[in-house]
Amino acid sequence: MDLNSLLLRRSKYEMMNRFVKDCLWFALAMNLTAINAKAISINDSTATKVSRISIGGYGEAVMSRMFYSDNWKRYTDAAKYKDAPSNGQFDLPHVVLMLGYDFGHGWTMGSEMEFEHGGTESATEIEEEETGEYESEIERGGEFALEQFWLQRSFSSKFNIRMGMIVIPVGLTNSGHLPNQFFTVYRPEGENTMMPCTWHEVGISIWGKVPHWRYELQFIPGLDADRMNNRGWIHNASGSPYEYKIATAYAGVLRIDNYSIKGLRLGMSGYIGNSGSNSLKHANYEGVKGTVSIGTFDFEFNKYNWIVRGNLDYGHLSNSARISAINKNLSAYSPSSRTNVGSDAIAAGTEIGYNLFSQFEKVRESQKLYVFGRYEYYDTMYKTEGGILDEECWGRQKVTVGMNYYPVKSIGIKADYSVRLLKSQYNNEPALSIGITYAGLFM
Repeated sequence: MDLNSLLLRRSKYEMMNRFVKDCLWFALAMNLTAINAKAISINDSTATKVSRISIGGYGEAVMSRMFYSDNWKRYTDAAKYKDAPSNGQFDLPHVVLMLGYDFGHGWTMGSEMEFEHGGTESATEIEEEETGEYESEIERGGEFALEQFWLQRSFSSKFNIRMGMIVIPVGLTNSGHLPNQFFTVYRPEGENTMMPCTWHEVGISIWGKVPHWRYELQFIPGLDADRMNNRGWIHNASGSPYEYKIATAYAGVLRIDNYSIKGLRLGMSGYIGNSGSNSLKHANYEGVKGTVSIGTFDFEFNKYNWIVRGNLDYGHLSNSARISAINKNLSAYSPSSRTNVGSDAIAAGTEIGYNLFSQFEKVRESQKLYVFGRYEYYDTMYKTEGGILDEECWGRQKVTVGMNYYPVKSIGIKADYSVRLLKSQYNNEPALSIGITYAGLFM
């Protein structure tokens, strides 16, 4: 037999051998697939475990142009900055990953990990309150924040216990802080100035639902008196500049919501707690309770293609004159802003929006386009005590008009034009903002 014949025979043998191997591998794969399918159909514990995991999140990317001066002296020497050039910024206010797990037997876990302002690990700003110095802003110790982390035991829909890092549902924005729960590009300004937002603390919560009602009670640490200031009242007083949260004084929270009327929610919330002894230098505040009391009312109407929301928040701080005097004498290395603090603060706002796409049959089920208007009034030094000067620049009104377009349920494109209206001796502050948002569960 010649060489060509041998090579041909060898080639045919190799082809047959390869064919037999392929057939065997195919049969084995089909058999394994059938076995796996049968196993899954008989025992769905794996599928159940996967379904116990929930992953979601929300985020905002924003571009803004401010048609007013950003100089820190614009309130102390307003005439000098009346015709200042505009300035702009890009920002990622909040990017949040939500993870949850159902352990079974009524035990669940929830968490939110938040990157504020893009997670740049920088939190330095120009201080507007007094001297225009560079200031390291302390918000939960950095630009990455563990906003929620809790374990919950549910006994029934009427009674649940939640323990860990929890959201404090005082006011409209804290209880509804996702970007599809307000119309403006940025979170509503009044509540976001007067109080921490999103306000979260380590504590214990008891909550439940009964027909037409939802309630929540919380036990949490009190605020820190040395971190209150004129511009933000108690806004900075919940975050800790230390590796732990001082909790010599405690606080309580109550929130109640009513759903008796279809499409309408009415809510009330309250907070009370002392703050004087929660400073690292608590000896400076000896005999100063610094009791913070807050009461709020808010509502939301969502029906007939209209959404209307509103809030009224009022807060009082006892011993505010004494706290102001102590804070102004603290070291420059302390986390205090070293400014006066108002005894009373107020924030009120309402927004109304209509879905224009509800009038167009082709898109009414799949897309939404809201046009809206919003009005706010807030003052972090609404009242002062002990001869403290009322700094009128912190009493403001804000008017905003804009649109929200939702091409799909979880994605929103926002745009608004706003004017912050100040007292006559100051310059008004108009701004244009455009943002894109998402909020929802991925699985």
